[in-house]
Amino acid sequence: MAGRWRGGPQVRPGEYNGGLKTAQEPSGETEESLREMPRWMRLYFYGMHGVTLDVLLSSLQRVVKYQDPKLVGFSSPYLCVLHSLTHFALEKIYSRRRCFPGRPAVFHLLLYPAVYIGLQVLIGSVRSWSEQVRLLSWTQLAVHYILALYFSQVLHRGMSRLQYHPSLMRGLSQEGGWRPPRGLPGFARFLFFGMHGFLDEVLFTSIFNLVEKSDRSLSGHTSLWSFLMYGSCSFVVEKLYLHLHYARGWGTWRRLPIYICFIYTWEFTCGLLLRQFDACSWDYSHYPHNFMGLITLLYLPGWILLSLYQDVLSNVLINSKVGVQEPHLQKLRNTGLS
Repeated sequence: MAGRWRGGPQVRPGEYNGGLKTAQEPSGETEESLREMPRWMRLYFYGMHGVTLDVLLSSLQRVVKYQDPKLVGFSSPYLCVLHSLTHFALEKIYSRRRCFPGRPAVFHLLLYPAVYIGLQVLIGSVRSWSEQVRLLSWTQLAVHYILALYFSQVLHRGMSRLQYHPSLMRGLSQEGGWRPPRGLPGFARFLFFGMHGFLDEVLFTSIFNLVEKSDRSLSGHTSLWSFLMYGSCSFVVEKLYLHLHYARGWGTWRRLPIYICFIYTWEFTCGLLLRQFDACSWDYSHYPHNFMGLITLLYLPGWILLSLYQDVLSNVLINSKVGVQEPHLQKLRNTGLS
């Protein structure tokens, strides 16, 4: 996350520029500025990220097998919880990399991948041990090894640098003039909203299958196209929220109709475009109050709830930033111990 304003004064390590923390303010607030992401946020992200990988891999398999332009992929709430717990455990393993000074390759290329693949074997993501021994499962093991490198070099490294500022938005809103906060970079927020869209659709379709088809496996589905749709739509809705709420002072129920109108317009436009290529993964023609089978008022309560929740997510993302280095290293540097 970018945490500095253009043209703003230079700040010392541990201080946040933008009017909230200055050199004259008590140094006790520096501790808050270095707070790492709360545990529940990390678990939430790990589950959402895992669902995204499930959808991506299963969608690619269907493309290879069926050449399906709808790019439908699958996951479930069970797998979401499993991903959260697994990656939380892997996060603890990742934090032990400092026990390998001068030997990072041993940790990142050997130890961490071995632990990750071992966990996948235990939870059944890789085939049985007998099949592994007989066939060596080279393709699956290679995929999981590549994923392990991605998790250690990208995912956990990035998560270890994320910091949370719970008072950032409150402080900015109390200043004399509203300035939009930087927070996470726009591209990172787009990725977050896209992955969250996957999670929303998997949860919704799994509950729908449970109620309508008594499918207790809670298998849900979505489409890779939904990533682009949710990511872009939520990104614009976030901009509307920041402008209407903080710059113009509009309350929730005054903003909500604008959110809903934009969401329905976006869903209809994207669906109409995808339908030209036989890539539209939804059809509401059999639902009441639908228009061209692309939108339906039956889902209005769901869109209202998601719109309200969107504001909560936006506050979390705006209150977050990417540190130049990990929080514990910043603390050591600020106290002169590094």
